[in-house]
Amino acid sequence: MKNSFDLIVIGAGTAGTGAAMKCRRAGMEVAIIDERPVGGTCALRGCDPKKILVGAAELIDWNTRMQGKGIDTKGNIDWKELIAFKRTFTSGVTVETEKSLAGAGIEIISGHAEFIDEGHVRAGDRVLEGRNFVIATGAIPMPLPFAGKEHMIDSEAFMDLEELPKRIVFAGGGFIAFEFAHIAARAGAEVHIIEMMDRPLVNFDQDMIGMLVRKSKDIGIRIHTGTGVEAVEKTADGTVVHCRKQGEEVLISGDLVVHGAGRVANISGLALEAGGIEFNRKGVVVNDYLQSVSNPAVYAAGDASASPGLPLTPLAVLEGRMAAMNILENNKYKPDYRVMPTTVYTVPKVGLVGLTEEQAMTAGFECRVIKNDMSDWYTYTRTGDAYAMAKVIVDKNTDRILGAHVIGGHADELINQFAMAMHFDIAAKELKRMIYAYPSASSDIAYLL
Repeated sequence: MKNSFDLIVIGAGTAGTGAAMKCRRAGMEVAIIDERPVGGTCALRGCDPKKILVGAAELIDWNTRMQGKGIDTKGNIDWKELIAFKRTFTSGVTVETEKSLAGAGIEIISGHAEFIDEGHVRAGDRVLEGRNFVIATGAIPMPLPFAGKEHMIDSEAFMDLEELPKRIVFAGGGFIAFEFAHIAARAGAEVHIIEMMDRPLVNFDQDMIGMLVRKSKDIGIRIHTGTGVEAVEKTADGTVVHCRKQGEEVLISGDLVVHGAGRVANISGLALEAGGIEFNRKGVVVNDYLQSVSNPAVYAAGDASASPGLPLTPLAVLEGRMAAMNILENNKYKPDYRVMPTTVYTVPKVGLVGLTEEQAMTAGFECRVIKNDMSDWYTYTRTGDAYAMAKVIVDKNTDRILGAHVIGGHADELINQFAMAMHFDIAAKELKRMIYAYPSASSDIAYLL
């Protein structure tokens, strides 16, 4: 049994498998270690299966909006069938990924990895020597400081519920809370979101989030801002969340409490100190080449890296590839973080790329800020959608787009269009001159600038 490798990858998600495959194709002897099923968060228990559930919520919302406009059936979500459908997308991921890795000659080791020293890791009862390492262990739900957290579940468990409880409380008001709250509300649950800040999703444009909050309330979601969770108590009737708002105790009852307070790098069990690897709350501290600043044999990618990259799957793929290229070619490549589009998959969606209005002003740009309420535009009125808005920030001096923010049923695709313009440095006037297929959401871009 081989115990010495040119590269040992810890974490078999998109970042780790990408790095492993690239180095193996270059002739390196590679092992990959993971204590969970091979395939990673996105494909098995994150963005991909989540979008299956989001699709069902979108159908319910569309049907509801079209009542009295030619559609007479609202529809209902059969939760058990929906979860079964979701599993058809996840059930084969691990087998196919293992087949691909093994077929390339990569050794797959199932177990928990931890560093023994700067060049060795222990995985189960094996001690492995590595000339290079890539840490790509992803993220986990943020540890919570209050009593009763053991009575909560995370988003992964939520997506495996065989039955949806009638009353659901989300502790935290970030991506996960809002996305799953919108799914649960469309499936008929009473839903609460508890957010300790005065406004949710603070990294997004607040005009967009204001509209999202109004839509959320319209579908029955109860949002408690400025409210901190102090404890979760299990009772005979379900669960009680003990909160405090402006000094007053607030009790919120539910049948289920879901962790929606964000995620942190999954590095606490790796014994990084033993490997001489500097880290912080965001992950392994790396240089511009994704190389550990304290152990040059180690690279980190994806959510486990304290790089400038956002915790998004496309960034994890990019960083995994860049880490491998830098191992192979001695640090020649720096990831490009200039344009990082992201979307909250609520119904409607909220997307952003680049700077917010406030960030652009703080950075000293002389800007044109073009804000359009699109709720009465044809693209949205044809489906009875009263929640659509866009804001684009353009540099007055260069006519380049600094940021774009969209809420609506087509927000993700529109944000990708703006991201492409920003990546390839296309002026706003050129986007206005573009001929788009009509009628389409993209054909509205010319009127958003």
